[in-house]
Amino acid sequence: MNTRPVLDSSPPPFALSVSFNANSSFFSVALESGFRVFASRSADLHLSHEVGGGIGCAEMVDETQYIALVGGGKQPKFPQNKVCPNDADWEPAHADRHEVQIWNDKKQIVSTSLEFKTPIQRVRISQSHLVVCLLNSVGIYRMKIPPVKIAEYETVNNPYGLCSLGNGIVAFPGRTAGQVKIYNLAENVVSIIPAHESPLRALALNAKGDMVATASEQGTLIRLWSFPSCTKLAELRRGVDPATIFSLAFSPSGEVLAATSDKSTLHIFDLAALGGALRPEPDPKTHKWGLLSKVPMLPRPFSDTYSSATAKFELGEEPSWGPHSKSATFNASIPGVPGGRPTKGLLGWRDDHTLLVIGAGQDARWEKFIVTLDQEQKRVVYREGWRRYLV
Repeated sequence: MNTRPVLDSSPPPFALSVSFNANSSFFSVALESGFRVFASRSADLHLSHEVGGGIGCAEMVDETQYIALVGGGKQPKFPQNKVCPNDADWEPAHADRHEVQIWNDKKQIVSTSLEFKTPIQRVRISQSHLVVCLLNSVGIYRMKIPPVKIAEYETVNNPYGLCSLGNGIVAFPGRTAGQVKIYNLAENVVSIIPAHESPLRALALNAKGDMVATASEQGTLIRLWSFPSCTKLAELRRGVDPATIFSLAFSPSGEVLAATSDKSTLHIFDLAALGGALRPEPDPKTHKWGLLSKVPMLPRPFSDTYSSATAKFELGEEPSWGPHSKSATFNASIPGVPGGRPTKGLLGWRDDHTLLVIGAGQDARWEKFIVTLDQEQKRVVYREGWRRYLV
């Protein structure tokens, strides 16, 4: 008699996207059947809700019971156009409206909602403001019932829903490739930064709201900008070969910037070590290229500022992203999901020494990294733990 227990061979749920709340204390996971919220420090389940349809993105409002939801996946809960009719797994569907719903999990009701005529790429939300990214525009709302629009701006194609809602400001793509617009919520004033020549692929604001990090779809350089002066503070080199930058995130103190890419590499840049210099004098003892960094007339990559420390994170057992994923103008394949693909390499700082990397997909992973100083006062990073949070 076979007395071995029957193993459950069913795969875990497919995570369409993940997102941290404002202070990265929780992360929300959008699924084909609903959404879940996990405590960031341990990846333990905080709440789960089935809605009878797909959620493309879920954004938690700080640490409250409110969550902004956008329909997505194969059978969206709220209407979203199917944009990949050639895929046998998808059936074309057309919608004349696209919704953002603000869910009150304590009362189990929809508190308020907004409708749009074109698909929603992403939302960002706080207790005071809501930002809705469409493919070619960004709407900024004051959080009321119903929300009140205070500004709207045209953007270049923004399939990833790039937008950062910070301390009194909002950063998003401008009307030309590589341009960043920063909207001051208190003064209703817009500033423009010509950050890159190629389309943007990632951007982030620091906690104080006085510094912006940007990366283009080229993925070789990360640039730092001051606000409100909009002057360039530094250029940081991720590498020489092109890559897809998944995420950028400042530490709470603003002394460290983290970046992830499709090379499955986590980069740590020590901003305090820059000493306020746009391109600090390279130290041959610590520089990537050693003595070559001091040789005049060599190409810039030999003297540029590289990451202080690196580590590998797991992309998960997913199909390769492929070259088409590098382009910010690539049409999304999963409706309602930022970028049209499961989130990978999303960064969130719990404190100045604890960094989390979250991924979605069939192999959805949570990883915890420690960023600290070694005996020689140099930045180091190492992975302390990981888990598949949906298993």
